Amino acid sequence: MSIENIDKNSLFRLLEEIKSCRKCADCPEGRPLPHEPRPVLQVSATAKIAICGQAPGTKVHLSGRPFTDRSGERLRDWTGLSDETFYDSSLVAIVPMGFCFPGQTKAGADLPPRPECPRLWHDKLMAELPQLELMLVVGRYAINYHLPNHRRRALSSVVADYQQFLEANTKPLKLPLPHPSWRNNSWIKQNGWFEADYLPHIRQAVRRLV
Repeated sequence: MSIENIDKNSLFRLLEEIKSCRKCADCPEGRPLPHEPRPVLQVSATAKIAICGQAPGTKVHLSGRPFTDRSGERLRDWTGLSDETFYDSSLVAIVPMGFCFPGQTKAGADLPPRPECPRLWHDKLMAELPQLELMLVVGRYAINYHLPNHRRRALSSVVADYQQFLEANTKPLKLPLPHPSWRNNSWIKQNGWFEADYLPHIRQAVRRLV
């Protein structure tokens, strides 16, 4: 967990609580976490950009650092962020829906983010990030939480309406993205507008803040 650039204030205390949380292992909602909890997130009270994704995968669980995998490489390409800037917590917050790796199905797919994290922590944590100007809302679970008016729509439809989100007069500006997983390669190929038309807007919005 990255806690550099954070003073000893309410955000620091909240992060300490999150770091020591064992709710999904000791008092879970449903099946318990299949391993020791290891919350992975990156925040600072000065962050202007928040990347709000799903949950750590196996490599991130081992590294303890967000997006240290192929999905992270693709996400950094989508945003135009260098590794150095991406991991600068004073600029970029990384707040997944589930802070711990949820485990995998028998088929080897990642399980959904744990339900305990949003209910226990997310409203409190987002309230401690007052400088946010841009939220990149990545994947179905994050869209359902951060863009609840669109939760009944197909993800492709939500992302395809990117112009609506770009023109929204909201602070922070919330822009939906598909998950950068390799599992979405075919979707990206079938929707050429995503890389040709939408990603330049994403990079411009990010560049303006860093």
